[in-house]
Amino acid sequence: MSKTPVEAINEFEREPVPASHLKSWKSFLGMYAGEHAAGTEFMIGPLFLTAGVSAFDLIIGLLIGNFLAVLSWRFLTAEIAVKHRLTLYYQLEKICGRNLVTFYNLANGILFCFLAGAMVTVGATAVGIPFDMPMPRLNDTMPSGLTWVLVVVSIGVVISIVAARGYNSVARAANWMAPLIVAAFIACGIVALSQLGVGSFSEFWALWGEGSDPFPGQIKYTFWHVVMWSWFCNAAMHIGMSDLSVFRYARSSQAGWTTAGGMYVGHYIAWIAAALLYAVYIQSPEGQAFLAAGEAPPVSPGPMAHNAIGIFGILAVIIACWTTANPTIYRAGLAFQAIVPKASTFWVTMFAGAIATIAGLFPAIAMKLLGFVALYGFILAPIGAVIVFEHYFADRFEIQCNWAEQNNISFNWAVFLAWGFSFLIFYGWSLSQGVFLSFLTLPAWLLCGILFLVFSKYHQKEL
Repeated sequence: MSKTPVEAINEFEREPVPASHLKSWKSFLGMYAGEHAAGTEFMIGPLFLTAGVSAFDLIIGLLIGNFLAVLSWRFLTAEIAVKHRLTLYYQLEKICGRNLVTFYNLANGILFCFLAGAMVTVGATAVGIPFDMPMPRLNDTMPSGLTWVLVVVSIGVVISIVAARGYNSVARAANWMAPLIVAAFIACGIVALSQLGVGSFSEFWALWGEGSDPFPGQIKYTFWHVVMWSWFCNAAMHIGMSDLSVFRYARSSQAGWTTAGGMYVGHYIAWIAAALLYAVYIQSPEGQAFLAAGEAPPVSPGPMAHNAIGIFGILAVIIACWTTANPTIYRAGLAFQAIVPKASTFWVTMFAGAIATIAGLFPAIAMKLLGFVALYGFILAPIGAVIVFEHYFADRFEIQCNWAEQNNISFNWAVFLAWGFSFLIFYGWSLSQGVFLSFLTLPAWLLCGILFLVFSKYHQKEL
């Protein structure tokens, strides 16, 4: 009897991807361009302005930070992915043991669901325009009403179904939609420049000038804030190795360079274009009224894009939200599926989509996206150091690779202690000294990798 479409989906969760299923660089270029020229870019660009960045901070800081992110994907994630061709979760299971990886997968899946939920929130600000739906403000936390709930649930269902159909479906959707999204961002930026009366590069540079005080409730961002945040906003995916699950399909590690399409189209052009849209809104009578009252003007991507390019702007926000949430829910589904390996990948991914949809009902995650993204990268990135340091330094330190698998161990204490100590030390430092969390992501990652080698050598020697 032939299998149903749901039963026939095979994502090779517990085996290397076979050569017959490898994909060209074009598949990854479309996915990364679509994922990172996204609905959340309409949110992140304006949030930089609320943090009072200067022109130099934003334009040069993003240029450098995004380049560092591309290098991380190319020379760490993609290199390891094409050698082993395993998902992050199965590779971690071999090193850490089933019980420890279950805890990590749960945290990973939930955080990815929350991130996807922020994208659903952004999409809802566009879908709700024809219904005259009240838009969330920067400090809002709860759903604004029944219309908001219905809109968010509708978006969540569609996104979840696409993600649940597997990587091919996710990549195909991204390839179809990416050119349209990029065109929309460029159009928004051009129109916003016209609305701001900008006719030269010097006038464009003067929009941000030397920066300003942050808006009420926001922290001040400097050049280094922008560099480190833009490098590590996707830390869980590159140095955290989550995108092993994506690049295991690549024919060679050269596919890692395709992330530049996402970084410089999405995290550069799109962020700046979205910031311009917000600059237009700030200068409007409504925006000035909020500032005069001591409040930060709300960041509502749908209305801002609609003000610039009309109906096309609404469609662009919806599609951009969709193509970003798809791979995020796909990753979350793989994390949950690793916890219950006998469960259907389709239905586990639908479960992840349901969590993302519920999270999307609450606008607080999207409104505090800069802080949330810094936190989730900080939590998840250090565990990727375990894979990287084992890959490159196991022979030099004379430790056995895939220790848990080779010795039938369900909980590798060396990994747990390395991850726990690095988190407690640097997160505690951030809380006690008020240090920006993205500044501490790389030190935490390095410490976790070093401690893993030290603890593993001692632990394996004792046993």
